[in-house]
Amino acid sequence: MTRDEIAGLLERRRLSVTAQRLEIAELVLEKPQHLSADQILAGMRARGSRVSKATVYNTMKAFSEHGIVRTVEVDPQRQYYDSTSAPHHHFYNVDTGELIDIPPEAVELDVKTGLPARTEPAGVDVVIRVRGVGS
Repeated sequence: MTRDEIAGLLERRRLSVTAQRLEIAELVLEKPQHLSADQILAGMRARGSRVSKATVYNTMKAFSEHGIVRTVEVDPQRQYYDSTSAPHHHFYNVDTGELIDIPPEAVELDVKTGLPARTEPAGVDVVIRVRGVGS
């Protein structure tokens, strides 16, 4: 995406367009990928940006809340930001930390009970944890 396209996306999602948001979005949205906040910070620093860790976290939280990226929580202490915002699922390799996309139609969920009273489905995120076996 160009910088102008990113600015348009932020405006459509009702986010203020700032230089740091544009810089972070350029990195995160340059290709389909799954990045941790630390990986984003390292990528920004490699590009010569002086963005702070707090700015990365705050920006990614805003991007997630406004549907620009998806947050994938792989365990209580670790989350990744997914540049593919359309619904889909993931394999998570616990040995390597790699996330691999699974198309939504490849997972069937059969819930055998009704929803709690006064609720409606808000989404399903499946993370299947895998690990390597013998070489």
